[in-house]
Amino acid sequence: MKLKTTLVLLLFSTILFSFQSGKKPYIRLGIVAPIEKDSLIFASGFKMFGESVGKMISPALSEEKFKQNLDLIKKAKGKLYMCNVMFPGQMKIAGPDVIEQTVLTYAEGLFSRAEQAGVGVIILGSGTARRLPDNYDVNKAQADFVSLFKKIAVLAAKHKVKIALENLQSSETNFLTSLKSAAEVVRLVNHPNFRLNADIFHMRREGESPQSIIDAKDLLIHCEIAENEARTLPGIKGDDFKPYLQALKKAKYKGPIFIEANTNFSPSDIALSFKFLTKEIEAVYAD
Repeated sequence: MKLKTTLVLLLFSTILFSFQSGKKPYIRLGIVAPIEKDSLIFASGFKMFGESVGKMISPALSEEKFKQNLDLIKKAKGKLYMCNVMFPGQMKIAGPDVIEQTVLTYAEGLFSRAEQAGVGVIILGSGTARRLPDNYDVNKAQADFVSLFKKIAVLAAKHKVKIALENLQSSETNFLTSLKSAAEVVRLVNHPNFRLNADIFHMRREGESPQSIIDAKDLLIHCEIAENEARTLPGIKGDDFKPYLQALKKAKYKGPIFIEANTNFSPSDIALSFKFLTKEIEAVYAD
Protein backbone atom coordinates (compact mmCIF):
# COMPACT_ATOMS: atom_id res chain seq x y z
CA MET A 1 0.00 0.00 0.00
CA LYS A 2 2.87 2.34 0.93
CA LEU A 3 4.63 1.57 -2.38
CA LYS A 4 1.42 2.22 -4.32
CA THR A 5 0.95 5.59 -2.57
CA THR A 6 4.57 6.54 -3.35
CA LEU A 7 4.13 5.68 -7.03
CA VAL A 8 0.93 7.73 -7.23
CA LEU A 9 2.69 10.72 -5.66
CA LEU A 10 5.62 10.35 -8.04
CA LEU A 11 3.27 10.23 -11.03
CA PHE A 12 1.39 13.31 -9.80
CA SER A 13 4.66 15.20 -9.27
CA THR A 14 5.82 14.33 -12.79
CA ILE A 15 2.55 15.54 -14.32
CA LEU A 16 2.63 18.74 -12.24
CA PHE A 17 6.26 19.40 -13.20
CA SER A 18 5.45 18.90 -16.89
CA PHE A 19 2.50 21.27 -16.64
CA GLN A 20 4.55 23.95 -14.93
CA SER A 21 7.40 23.53 -17.41
CA GLY A 22 4.94 24.04 -20.23
CA LYS A 23 3.91 27.34 -18.66
CA LYS A 24 7.47 28.64 -18.43
CA PRO A 25 7.65 31.95 -20.35
CA TYR A 26 9.53 31.96 -23.64
CA ILE A 27 10.93 35.44 -22.93
CA ARG A 28 11.09 37.26 -19.62
CA LEU A 29 9.10 40.49 -19.49
CA GLY A 30 9.98 43.70 -17.68
CA ILE A 31 8.77 47.28 -17.65
CA VAL A 32 10.33 50.71 -17.23
CA ALA A 33 8.31 52.26 -14.42
CA PRO A 34 8.77 54.35 -11.28
CA ILE A 35 10.02 52.30 -8.35
CA GLU A 36 7.05 53.66 -6.39
CA LYS A 37 4.81 51.50 -8.62
CA ASP A 38 6.74 48.34 -7.77
CA SER A 39 3.85 46.58 -6.01
CA LEU A 40 1.48 47.32 -8.89
CA ILE A 41 3.79 46.08 -11.62
CA PHE A 42 4.74 42.98 -9.62
CA ALA A 43 1.08 42.11 -9.03
CA SER A 44 0.44 42.49 -12.78
CA GLY A 45 3.03 39.81 -13.58
CA PHE A 46 6.24 41.77 -14.18
CA LYS A 47 9.07 40.46 -12.03
CA MET A 48 11.65 42.95 -13.36
CA PHE A 49 11.54 46.69 -13.78
CA GLY A 50 13.73 49.53 -14.98
CA GLU A 51 14.31 53.05 -13.70
CA SER A 52 16.41 56.03 -14.76
CA VAL A 53 20.09 56.46 -13.98
CA GLY A 54 19.45 60.03 -12.85
CA LYS A 55 16.89 59.01 -10.25
CA MET A 56 18.52 55.87 -8.87
CA ILE A 57 22.29 55.53 -9.36
CA SER A 58 23.75 58.72 -10.84
CA PRO A 59 27.11 59.87 -9.43
CA ALA A 60 25.44 63.29 -9.05
CA LEU A 61 23.21 61.95 -6.25
CA SER A 62 24.37 62.58 -2.68
CA GLU A 63 25.65 59.59 -0.73
CA GLU A 64 22.62 59.90 1.58
CA LYS A 65 20.17 59.83 -1.34
CA PHE A 66 21.95 56.90 -2.94
CA LYS A 67 21.75 54.92 0.32
CA GLN A 68 18.02 55.67 0.50
CA ASN A 69 17.69 54.33 -3.05
CA LEU A 70 19.62 51.19 -2.15
CA ASP A 71 17.11 50.60 0.64
CA LEU A 72 14.19 51.05 -1.80
CA ILE A 73 15.80 48.63 -4.26
CA LYS A 74 16.36 46.05 -1.52
CA LYS A 75 12.72 46.26 -0.37
CA ALA A 76 11.20 46.17 -3.87
CA LYS A 77 9.16 43.09 -4.78
CA GLY A 78 10.57 43.06 -8.30
CA LYS A 79 14.19 43.12 -9.49
CA LEU A 80 15.68 46.44 -10.62
CA TYR A 81 17.22 44.89 -13.72
CA MET A 82 18.30 47.95 -15.67
CA CYS A 83 18.60 51.74 -15.63
CA ASN A 84 18.24 53.96 -18.69
CA VAL A 85 19.24 57.48 -19.81
CA MET A 86 22.89 56.74 -19.10
CA PHE A 87 24.14 60.32 -19.57
CA PRO A 88 22.51 63.66 -18.70
CA GLY A 89 21.73 65.82 -21.73
CA GLN A 90 24.36 68.45 -20.91
CA MET A 91 27.20 65.90 -20.91
CA LYS A 92 28.16 65.46 -24.55
CA ILE A 93 29.28 61.99 -25.64
CA ALA A 94 29.43 62.62 -29.41
CA GLY A 95 30.50 65.53 -31.58
CA PRO A 96 33.05 68.33 -31.05
CA ASP A 97 32.20 69.22 -27.44
CA VAL A 98 33.05 65.95 -25.71
CA ILE A 99 35.26 66.37 -22.64
CA GLU A 100 36.62 62.86 -22.43
CA GLN A 101 37.98 62.88 -18.88
CA THR A 102 34.69 64.26 -17.55
CA VAL A 103 32.78 61.49 -19.30
CA LEU A 104 35.16 58.76 -18.07
CA THR A 105 35.04 60.01 -14.48
CA TYR A 106 31.24 60.08 -14.58
CA ALA A 107 31.11 56.57 -16.09
CA GLU A 108 33.41 55.16 -13.39
CA GLY A 109 31.19 56.59 -10.66
CA LEU A 110 28.03 55.37 -12.38
CA PHE A 111 29.27 51.80 -12.79
CA SER A 112 30.47 51.69 -9.19
CA ARG A 113 26.98 52.61 -7.99
CA ALA A 114 25.33 50.23 -10.46
CA GLU A 115 27.42 47.39 -9.04
CA GLN A 116 26.43 48.32 -5.47
CA ALA A 117 22.76 48.43 -6.50
CA GLY A 118 22.93 45.10 -8.34
CA VAL A 119 22.01 46.74 -11.65
CA GLY A 120 23.67 44.72 -14.39
CA VAL A 121 22.50 46.58 -17.51
CA ILE A 122 22.70 50.29 -18.36
CA ILE A 123 20.81 51.47 -21.44
CA LEU A 124 22.67 53.97 -23.59
CA GLY A 125 20.00 56.08 -25.27
CA SER A 126 20.78 59.65 -24.15
CA GLY A 127 19.57 61.30 -27.35
CA THR A 128 20.48 64.85 -26.33
CA ALA A 129 23.93 63.88 -25.08
CA ARG A 130 24.74 62.21 -28.40
CA ARG A 131 23.09 64.75 -30.72
CA LEU A 132 25.50 66.19 -33.27
CA PRO A 133 25.65 69.79 -34.54
CA ASP A 134 23.96 70.27 -37.90
CA ASN A 135 26.18 69.23 -40.84
CA TYR A 136 28.78 67.66 -38.54
CA ASP A 137 30.93 64.89 -40.09
CA VAL A 138 29.12 61.69 -39.11
CA ASN A 139 32.12 59.49 -39.92
CA LYS A 140 34.32 61.48 -37.54
CA ALA A 141 31.56 61.38 -34.92
CA GLN A 142 31.35 57.61 -35.23
CA ALA A 143 35.13 57.12 -35.00
CA ASP A 144 35.39 59.34 -31.91
CA PHE A 145 32.37 57.68 -30.30
CA VAL A 146 33.87 54.23 -30.85
CA SER A 147 37.20 55.35 -29.37
CA LEU A 148 35.47 56.78 -26.29
CA PHE A 149 33.31 53.73 -25.67
CA LYS A 150 36.18 51.32 -26.01
CA LYS A 151 37.50 52.99 -22.85
CA ILE A 152 34.09 53.14 -21.17
CA ALA A 153 33.47 49.44 -21.88
CA VAL A 154 36.64 48.57 -19.94
CA LEU A 155 35.30 50.51 -16.95
CA ALA A 156 31.95 48.73 -17.25
CA ALA A 157 33.66 45.33 -17.21
CA LYS A 158 35.58 46.30 -14.07
CA HIS A 159 32.23 46.70 -12.27
CA LYS A 160 30.46 43.75 -13.96
CA VAL A 161 28.05 46.03 -15.85
CA LYS A 162 26.93 45.76 -19.47
CA ILE A 163 26.04 48.76 -21.62
CA ALA A 164 23.26 48.29 -24.17
CA LEU A 165 23.40 50.86 -26.99
CA GLU A 166 19.88 51.88 -28.01
CA ASN A 167 18.73 52.85 -31.48
CA LEU A 168 16.66 56.05 -31.24
CA GLN A 169 14.23 57.68 -33.64
CA SER A 170 15.26 60.77 -35.60
CA SER A 171 12.88 63.02 -33.64
CA GLU A 172 14.99 62.35 -30.52
CA THR A 173 18.51 62.54 -31.92
CA ASN A 174 20.42 62.73 -35.21
CA PHE A 175 23.07 60.12 -34.44
CA LEU A 176 22.50 56.34 -34.57
CA THR A 177 18.84 56.43 -35.54
CA SER A 178 18.58 52.84 -36.72
CA LEU A 179 19.36 49.47 -35.20
CA LYS A 180 21.62 48.81 -38.17
CA SER A 181 23.80 51.88 -37.48
CA ALA A 182 23.90 51.15 -33.74
CA ALA A 183 24.95 47.55 -34.47
CA GLU A 184 27.80 48.81 -36.65
CA VAL A 185 29.13 50.87 -33.73
CA VAL A 186 28.83 47.93 -31.33
CA ARG A 187 30.87 45.79 -33.73
CA LEU A 188 33.55 48.48 -33.94
CA VAL A 189 33.78 48.86 -30.15
CA ASN A 190 34.11 45.08 -30.06
CA HIS A 191 33.84 44.53 -26.30
CA PRO A 192 31.63 42.02 -24.45
CA ASN A 193 30.41 44.71 -22.05
CA PHE A 194 29.22 46.98 -24.86
CA ARG A 195 26.25 45.35 -26.57
CA LEU A 196 22.98 46.23 -28.29
CA ASN A 197 19.42 47.13 -27.31
CA ALA A 198 16.86 46.59 -30.08
CA ASP A 199 14.18 49.19 -29.41
CA ILE A 200 11.22 48.01 -31.47
CA PHE A 201 9.24 51.19 -30.78
CA HIS A 202 11.95 53.32 -32.40
CA MET A 203 12.43 50.79 -35.21
CA ARG A 204 8.74 50.98 -36.10
CA ARG A 205 8.72 54.78 -35.90
CA GLU A 206 11.66 54.85 -38.33
CA GLY A 207 10.18 52.17 -40.60
CA GLU A 208 13.11 49.84 -39.98
CA SER A 209 12.67 46.23 -41.01
CA PRO A 210 12.66 43.39 -38.46
CA GLN A 211 15.53 41.93 -40.51
CA SER A 212 17.90 44.30 -38.67
CA ILE A 213 17.23 42.27 -35.51
CA ILE A 214 18.25 39.05 -37.25
CA ASP A 215 21.34 40.71 -38.72
CA ALA A 216 22.46 41.81 -35.24
CA LYS A 217 21.58 38.58 -33.45
CA ASP A 218 25.06 38.07 -31.99
CA LEU A 219 25.02 41.51 -30.34
CA LEU A 220 21.59 41.69 -28.72
CA ILE A 221 21.25 41.63 -24.93
CA HIS A 222 18.15 43.78 -24.47
CA CYS A 223 14.93 44.68 -26.25
CA GLU A 224 12.33 47.40 -25.66
CA ILE A 225 8.82 47.85 -26.96
CA ALA A 226 5.79 50.18 -26.97
CA GLU A 227 2.88 50.97 -29.26
CA ASN A 228 3.54 53.25 -32.18
CA GLU A 229 1.03 56.10 -32.14
CA ALA A 230 1.29 57.47 -28.61
CA ARG A 231 3.91 55.20 -27.00
CA THR A 232 1.20 53.36 -25.11
CA LEU A 233 1.54 50.01 -23.37
CA PRO A 234 1.25 47.02 -25.71
CA GLY A 235 -2.38 45.97 -25.89
CA ILE A 236 -3.92 49.40 -25.33
CA LYS A 237 -4.30 50.13 -29.05
CA GLY A 238 -3.71 46.54 -30.14
CA ASP A 239 -0.55 47.01 -32.26
CA ASP A 240 0.67 43.79 -33.82
CA PHE A 241 4.30 43.12 -32.84
CA LYS A 242 4.49 39.62 -34.30
CA PRO A 243 6.86 40.44 -37.22
CA TYR A 244 9.44 41.79 -34.75
CA LEU A 245 8.85 38.97 -32.27
CA GLN A 246 9.35 36.49 -35.11
CA ALA A 247 12.68 38.19 -35.85
CA LEU A 248 13.68 37.79 -32.20
CA LYS A 249 12.79 34.11 -32.42
CA LYS A 250 14.86 33.66 -35.59
CA ALA A 251 17.71 35.49 -33.87
CA LYS A 252 17.47 33.02 -30.96
CA TYR A 253 17.26 36.01 -28.65
CA LYS A 254 17.61 35.03 -24.98
CA GLY A 255 17.33 38.40 -23.22
CA PRO A 256 14.26 40.12 -21.80
CA ILE A 257 11.71 42.36 -23.48
CA PHE A 258 11.03 45.55 -21.55
CA ILE A 259 8.05 47.78 -22.11
CA GLU A 260 9.22 51.39 -22.28
CA ALA A 261 6.02 53.35 -22.70
CA ASN A 262 4.44 56.42 -21.16
CA THR A 263 3.80 55.93 -17.44
CA ASN A 264 0.26 57.30 -17.41
CA PHE A 265 -1.31 53.88 -16.95
CA SER A 266 -3.91 52.40 -14.63
CA PRO A 267 -3.65 49.08 -12.76
CA SER A 268 -6.01 47.50 -15.30
CA ASP A 269 -3.90 48.84 -18.20
CA ILE A 270 -0.72 47.25 -16.93
CA ALA A 271 -2.39 43.91 -16.18
CA LEU A 272 -3.91 43.92 -19.67
CA SER A 273 -0.53 44.74 -21.22
CA PHE A 274 1.27 41.88 -19.48
CA LYS A 275 -1.36 39.41 -20.67
CA PHE A 276 -1.42 40.85 -24.21
CA LEU A 277 2.34 40.75 -24.70
CA THR A 278 2.61 37.30 -23.15
CA LYS A 279 -0.05 36.05 -25.57
CA GLU A 280 1.73 37.64 -28.58
CA ILE A 281 5.01 36.01 -27.58
CA GLU A 282 3.38 32.62 -27.02
CA ALA A 283 1.66 32.80 -30.42
CA VAL A 284 5.03 33.33 -32.12
CA TYR A 285 7.24 31.02 -30.10
CA ALA A 286 4.79 28.15 -29.86
CA ASP A 287 4.32 28.11 -33.64
